[in-house]
Amino acid sequence: MRQFINTPSQVGEILRGRRKARRVSQRDLAAKLAISQSRLSTIEEHPEGLTLDRLILLAKLLGLELVLQDKTDAPKSKAEW
Repeated sequence: MRQFINTPSQVGEILRGRRKARRVSQRDLAAKLAISQSRLSTIEEHPEGLTLDRLILLAKLLGLELVLQDKTDAPKSKAEW
């Protein structure tokens, strides 16, 4: 899976989707993060407050990795305007 992220809400959707795909409950994942289930629920709904270290740990626990790379330019159209 490769996802391009442009908004914080996309991060929450990806994390929630991956957690569910791996059949991990919020309670079990929260315990591994040493946070409450309600805090994990908030992170999934409103990830804009997520710290980088917590995001990296969440990704690792869900079998994901974060990759930063140069942005590629959109393919140029052969059509002229």
